[in-house]
Amino acid sequence: MTTTLITGGNRGLGYEVARRLLDAGQTVWIGSRDASAGQEAADGLGAHFVQLDVTDDASVTSAVATIRAWVGHLDVLINNAGILGEVAAPGDMTADQLRPVYETNVFGLVRVTRAFLPLLRKGTDPSVINVTSGMGSFALTHDPARVESQYTLAAYGSSKSAVTMLTTQYAKTIPEIRFNAVDPGQTATDFTGNVGQTVAEGAEAAVRLATLGPATPTGTASDRTGTLPW
Repeated sequence: MTTTLITGGNRGLGYEVARRLLDAGQTVWIGSRDASAGQEAADGLGAHFVQLDVTDDASVTSAVATIRAWVGHLDVLINNAGILGEVAAPGDMTADQLRPVYETNVFGLVRVTRAFLPLLRKGTDPSVINVTSGMGSFALTHDPARVESQYTLAAYGSSKSAVTMLTTQYAKTIPEIRFNAVDPGQTATDFTGNVGQTVAEGAEAAVRLATLGPATPTGTASDRTGTLPW
């Protein structure tokens, strides 16, 4: 049975992905910084809970130890945890405004991925799915027909550009594990102010990749309709 960990899995897209993967027969661990919210979400879904703050080394190390003790391996890691951060005009933005966004969206992803590599290497057809965004795409943020071009989110967008590039670098250098990036698109959750497509639609790309098993590709970036323009 496939064992999957979803960071930030207690609400929104992470919660929907967890629900869908449980329905597909996977064993799902919900990682959440908020222990109360995470446990409640896991109990409601029939998932497992592990306290996991992607910005904290000790928390990540403890989460690895918990899953190692319970399962001994990990098949799929979904790096879903992310924040929008403070929205500021690029010309006025300070490094201090940028730092917390990168700490969660970029450094947190690196911290979690590195820590779980030993358990992933013990898994069956192991893969890492990194949640990126069209806001990190040059093509989409310059296309007037796309919603991404309507927003100026320098901190968030640039952090997601980094997520996509990190994904390609992992894929090139760790061939025994499949690494892919997925863009949920603008999805109606608390994160977007409930604007956009349904949560079910937003979850499709991650769910598809998480259920491909030995057919999982590596080094790709996609949304629910296909390849994500870069």
